[in-house]
Amino acid sequence: MVKIDLTGCDSFVGKEQFNEYVNKALAAQVVLEEETGAGNDFLGWQHLPSAIGRAELDDCLSVVDAWLEKEIDLVVVIGIGGSYLGAKAAIEALSHTFAAHLGTQGMKVVFAGENLSEDYTAELMDLLQMRNAACVVISKSGTTTEPAVAFRLVKQHLEETYGKEEACSRIVAITDKARGALKSLSNQEGYKTFVIEDNIGGRFSVLTPVGLVPIALAGFDIEAMVQGAKDAEKALAARDAANPAVQYAAMRNLLYDQGKKIELFASFNPKLQYLGEWLKQLFGESEGKDGKGIFPASVIFTTDLHSMGQYIQEGERMLFETVVTVDNAQREVTIPTDPQDLDGLNYLAGKRVEHCNRMAQLGTKMAHIDGGVPNIAIHVDQLDEYNLGQLFYFFEKVCGISAYVLGVNPFNQPGVEAYKKNMFKLLEKPGY
Repeated sequence: MVKIDLTGCDSFVGKEQFNEYVNKALAAQVVLEEETGAGNDFLGWQHLPSAIGRAELDDCLSVVDAWLEKEIDLVVVIGIGGSYLGAKAAIEALSHTFAAHLGTQGMKVVFAGENLSEDYTAELMDLLQMRNAACVVISKSGTTTEPAVAFRLVKQHLEETYGKEEACSRIVAITDKARGALKSLSNQEGYKTFVIEDNIGGRFSVLTPVGLVPIALAGFDIEAMVQGAKDAEKALAARDAANPAVQYAAMRNLLYDQGKKIELFASFNPKLQYLGEWLKQLFGESEGKDGKGIFPASVIFTTDLHSMGQYIQEGERMLFETVVTVDNAQREVTIPTDPQDLDGLNYLAGKRVEHCNRMAQLGTKMAHIDGGVPNIAIHVDQLDEYNLGQLFYFFEKVCGISAYVLGVNPFNQPGVEAYKKNMFKLLEKPGY
């Protein structure tokens, strides 16, 4: 199970203070689980893992089987925000770092529709010309500008390259069950379709087909991921002060009220870079409203210690760190002896690289605490599908509890629409 270590906060908060916030978090947990709080019509994610059965998993896997039969080697996943970040985080975490250069077989998943960069789009079309391609398009409405533009272009390419009938078998739509432009098009063209339930918002959708279909297409074990989430759902339902989700929600709100306005999500594993991006959306969109909220940022150490390290150590004291730690590396690399020892590293000879990484993490924790930065550590056993499933559910549960402690609706995002209205007016969209 996900474990939490709060000892890095001991010199910043008192025990009585923390217990007070634990009680607040426990009360918020009751509001969340009994569905009595603001936004309670968006709680479908809360018992989702335990509701996923063999039939739902097999439906996702049927796309993998069909497209492997067609020898498809490139899948373009089109979506923005929660429609792609969870899948991107999982695929980046589970993939070989240099998979693109190894020439391994199977389907490669790339993402589109998360930006409006013309260069990115043109280069995607270059890739499509060279590969045997298919597409997963994810949108409740089908009219969100960024994914809609990408889908129009990719759909045109598939139809022109393979013919309209064949193109329809190479498009999967994940969308609303009854309404919206993408749903209408799917019905019209006969696309294989998965439903985004009305009671699950995008940033809480990674354990729905929104995340599971792309993750399965990338070749990873979605059954193990769902099992990890199921086990987390059961464990985190405990209504007691030892619940790590309760403890984390309590501590981050206590630190916020003490003036720590920025949470720095950190990891010492570069495979977790996009987990940081997913966390930024999860917490930023859930808590940043009504003039409140912890600002989420993310870094990868030790890399960013050589760029952001100075500010973290000695800049304005408004930060706290949440470090996601993978306790056991999947591979072993030992540092060799060099007869000349010109680099002075023979004192490390025979030690694993991961040992050095662990000492860097401990040394960073000590330095940052001394510099006035509280440290929260979140631990998982290893970086695999099961543990990622646990992490996804853990952070979703924390987010709901924490936002209710803060006093905001975790499940709306009214501020997201502001830029769209201006953009539509500038683009001369009818009605704007």
